[in-house]
Amino acid sequence: MMTGFRLNLSPLKEPLGFVKLVEWLTAIFAFGCCSGYSGKNIISLFCGDGTNETLIANFHYPFRLSQVPLIEGNATVCNHSVTTTHMVGDSASSVEFFVGIAIVCFLYSMVALLVYLGYMHVYKDSDFGPIFDFLITAILVFLWLVCSSAWAKGLQNVKDATDTGGISATLEVCKGSNITCEVTEFASLRTLNISVVFGYLNMFVWAGNAWFVYKETRWHSQKFSSQPGPGRQQVPAPI
Repeated sequence: MMTGFRLNLSPLKEPLGFVKLVEWLTAIFAFGCCSGYSGKNIISLFCGDGTNETLIANFHYPFRLSQVPLIEGNATVCNHSVTTTHMVGDSASSVEFFVGIAIVCFLYSMVALLVYLGYMHVYKDSDFGPIFDFLITAILVFLWLVCSSAWAKGLQNVKDATDTGGISATLEVCKGSNITCEVTEFASLRTLNISVVFGYLNMFVWAGNAWFVYKETRWHSQKFSSQPGPGRQQVPAPI
C-alpha cells in the first residue's frame, strides 16, 4: 500500500471534505468573536443634591469581573466615602472552555483536511482512520453542546452584572434613597451573542458531519452488505 502524499482536491467536492472546511471556518468565527473582546459601560450617578458623577466599568475577555474595579482606593462619591469596589462575577471558566473547544476543532479540521486531500488512499484503505475520525467527531458534537450552553449561561451572567441592576446592587452608594445609579452607555455585546450562535451552529454542523464520516467506517459497510438485495430470495438448504 502506498502511503505517500498525493494531492487530490476532489474530496472538497464531496460532503466529507466540504463540511470539514465549513467546520474550520465556523470554529474561527466562534472563538474569534469572543476571545479578543473588550467593552466599556458608563455609569451615571445622580446625587441627591442635584450633582452628577460618572464611573467607568471596563471589562474584557476572559470576563473575570471580580477583578474589574469600579472604584479604586478610597474615594468620595456623592459626598459619601467609598472604599475600593469591584464588579461581581467570573465567567472565565465557561468562556475559556468554549474557546478551547473551538481551537481544538479548528486544529482538528485542518489535520482532517490534510488527510482527506493528501492521504485519502490511506484513509479509505484502513479501518482505523474512519473509525477514529467518527469517534472524535461524535465527542466534539457533545463538547460543542456543553461548552456552548456553559458560555451562554456565562454571557448572561456578564450581562446581569454589567447592567443597571447589577451595578446598583454592587455599589453601596447606589443603595441610598437619595442616590440613583444608572448605566447610561452600554458596551455592544453583539459579537459575544454571535459567538454563542456559532457555538450551537458548530454543534449542528459537526453532528451532520458525523453521518458522512460514519458512512466511511466498516460499521456502515457491514450493515449495508448484510442487507439482502431487492428481489433476492432465500433458497432453502437441500435436505
